[in-house]
Amino acid sequence: MFGKKIKKKDDTVIFQIQKIYIKDVSFESPHSPNIFKETWNPKISCDLNNIFNKLKEFLFEVTLRVIVKVHINFKLVFLCEVHQSGIFYIKGLSDKKLLYCLGVYCPDILFPYVRECVSSLTSRGGFPNLNLDPVNFDTIFKKNNENKDLLK
Repeated sequence: MFGKKIKKKDDTVIFQIQKIYIKDVSFESPHSPNIFKETWNPKISCDLNNIFNKLKEFLFEVTLRVIVKVHINFKLVFLCEVHQSGIFYIKGLSDKKLLYCLGVYCPDILFPYVRECVSSLTSRGGFPNLNLDPVNFDTIFKKNNENKDLLK
């Protein structure tokens, strides 16, 4: 027993934000300037999704994609699309916890950048600021994975 080395399991979890950046941005207002004459009673839709890929060991790119469409009387007022990305160094998590981190924690970090970008673009487009409501990525993740073995 004295001659054997006992290896201690390294349970250290490391999470570091390496970089946050805009991967793609688009703003379209096809009916400007005539749309400014319309009464402002918009119908707003927002599509959101999250994709991630492994760049190398322990290094992941996460992209939060948001598409906001605003209509008045069935006319497209504007379309705003933002792909906000981040590179994250994540080490020491089980596969289950890693998927949760990439699907919940990382998008939660990126979302304020998306919100600011959408608000700025709509304002620069001549429209009232559009402040996106908070998003519960935990609920979305659980709903999207409720029939999978990922969370068990």
